[in-house]
Amino acid sequence: MPAVSVIMPAYNVAPYIGDALSSVLGQTFTDFEVVVTDDGSTDQTAAIVGPFAARDERVRLLRKKNGGLSSARNHALRHAAGQFFALLDSDDVWDPGFLEAQVAILRARPEVGVVTGNARYLGGPRDGAPARPWPDPRPEPSLATILADEQAVFIMSVFRREVFISVGDFDESMRTNEDYDYWLRAAVAGFRFARQDRPLGQYRVRGDSLSASEERMLRGILRVYAKLAPALADKPHERAILERQVARFEGELLAAQAKQAIETGRFTDAAAFLDALHRRRPDLSITIARLMARWTPGLLSRAHAFRRSRQLS
Repeated sequence: MPAVSVIMPAYNVAPYIGDALSSVLGQTFTDFEVVVTDDGSTDQTAAIVGPFAARDERVRLLRKKNGGLSSARNHALRHAAGQFFALLDSDDVWDPGFLEAQVAILRARPEVGVVTGNARYLGGPRDGAPARPWPDPRPEPSLATILADEQAVFIMSVFRREVFISVGDFDESMRTNEDYDYWLRAAVAGFRFARQDRPLGQYRVRGDSLSASEERMLRGILRVYAKLAPALADKPHERAILERQVARFEGELLAAQAKQAIETGRFTDAAAFLDALHRRRPDLSITIARLMARWTPGLLSRAHAFRRSRQLS
């Protein structure tokens, strides 16, 4: 039985999965298997994985009909044999010491169920910068801190088999934020978290990635909170944090909807979204944008485009 099962879902990632697999096979910690689930890819993903599996018996390729990221992860988890499970998306890569650092914490601290890591951005405007703080002044993740900070746990995490046995599958009905939902469920179940904050990987930023749609992500996180709320009925402190977060993300969703309406020339809709946002968060800039949406929509569109270009530069 391997110590670690690397869980790698894969869908149409032919340009990237070779690098991901090479980074796993280059680990200084070698007692692992790699379980790749090809989730119905229509490109050369499986053809690229095949030679890796032929050369190294630690690599296993599973194939299934397309069902989404959570479905592919669950398929790999159910076939995994390791004591620990390590999540690696098929377009990301690890530094050689990633697994060694994470497993060392799990072995030294038997009370810890999940160790979350860190990485550097690969691509995008923050290329090379740490994806999470380093050094990280935040406390180790707990139910309260994961609720209050949706970035408290990074996707490059390693967890004990017992977490999967207790918490169960990733939610296959969710198309975004399924990992955040999972960490919250693990925290509610009583599992402790630790953090290894040194960036030991590269987290790829892609325009076609699931995280590219702001509105979809915001709706997803609100769904996570709605799903979690009943489990916090007897936890007033955590329930209060959840309610604050719901109010925050509902406001962010209105802002995202207003931006999308401006970008697509739907200025009546933009004004309505800005009105609703202003009722929640009175602010001079929102007041001005509301008036511009009604009276000078062309100027608002140009101002928004200029601001967006500055943010992306």
